[in-house]
Amino acid sequence: MADPVRVRRLTDHEGQRLQQIVRRGTGSAVRLRRAMVVLASAGGNTVPAIARLVQGDEDAIRGVIHRFNETGMASLDPRWAGGRPRLISPEDEAFIVATATTRPEALEQPFTRWSLRKLAAYLAKNPHQVVQVGRERLRQFLHKHDITFQRTKTWKESNDPDRDAKLSRIEHVTSKFGDRVFAFDEFGPLTIRPHLGAGWARQGHPDRLPANYRKLHGVRQFHGCYSVGEDTLWGIVRTRKSAANTLAALTSIRAARPDGAPIYIILDNLSAHRGQTIRNWAARNNVELCFTPTYSSWANPIEAHFGLLRTFVIAGSNHTNHPVLARRLHDYLRWRNANARHPDVLAAQRRERARVRSEKSIRWGGQHLTPAA
Repeated sequence: MADPVRVRRLTDHEGQRLQQIVRRGTGSAVRLRRAMVVLASAGGNTVPAIARLVQGDEDAIRGVIHRFNETGMASLDPRWAGGRPRLISPEDEAFIVATATTRPEALEQPFTRWSLRKLAAYLAKNPHQVVQVGRERLRQFLHKHDITFQRTKTWKESNDPDRDAKLSRIEHVTSKFGDRVFAFDEFGPLTIRPHLGAGWARQGHPDRLPANYRKLHGVRQFHGCYSVGEDTLWGIVRTRKSAANTLAALTSIRAARPDGAPIYIILDNLSAHRGQTIRNWAARNNVELCFTPTYSSWANPIEAHFGLLRTFVIAGSNHTNHPVLARRLHDYLRWRNANARHPDVLAAQRRERARVRSEKSIRWGGQHLTPAA
């Protein structure tokens, strides 16, 4: 029997970038969807569970995972083709990229950063390799190679000495004991204010929300629990993160498997998750706590499912208070758990997606399809 398709082990930078894309939910819808697939696979979700998460075809999910394993983060972006033959050689393009990513001072230029005009002028007159390129084409080259004008940022490299061992343990339990694996994490902060979003509307008449608001309700945290085997998500809104609230959530997970068989709970290294009281409770109740490595919370299977909460409950909302927001969250969770796994719904969705793809005659990546039966 072939091994199940799964994304390769992510680097810290890849995991944090994917988590950022999924949690923010902005930008290209195609990129968000593919990032959600990769993050879900990295967290141990199976291909059928991911297909239910994004309402996609299992073969397409496997294709996204395979392409990420081959090309990394570049596989998230759509690939477009067409246009007239290139007038700038690959060597010229490489020289443009190298010059743009070099500080002007190192090339004996009297300024500290490039503008498009200054960069194009230097490329046309430099003593090393003359490249005639317009500003718009130059901007396109920089965009193609993910070179943007931005402020310097930092990211956190995992300094956990047991990083590989922890990731291997998470991969092992999600692969071998999926029906006994659960995930826990907090989602927030939840605030009461108008949230930007997107939706269908007549052209030029978008839905509008007030721009002025006052934060009078404080913040809340959604404590979420996810069953990897049953693909169900539940949780409760709390006023804050604490060891007592964490223990209450873990107790609800243990109650989901009352047979006393060992279960595995994946969670991050928040101090409220690692107290001695929680460890003693886990030892008494046959629970193994599988902690993600430091700065690697992307390895938690629940992370991919939080993206949909922000997309369908938070984005585009203007809830009046926290009780209303909590009701909306629980309404969505009931709908999700009732509809995401219904076999008739899944079969109808697969047939419709196959029909649409057969009409287009090609899917992303260039693989031709036969018409759906």
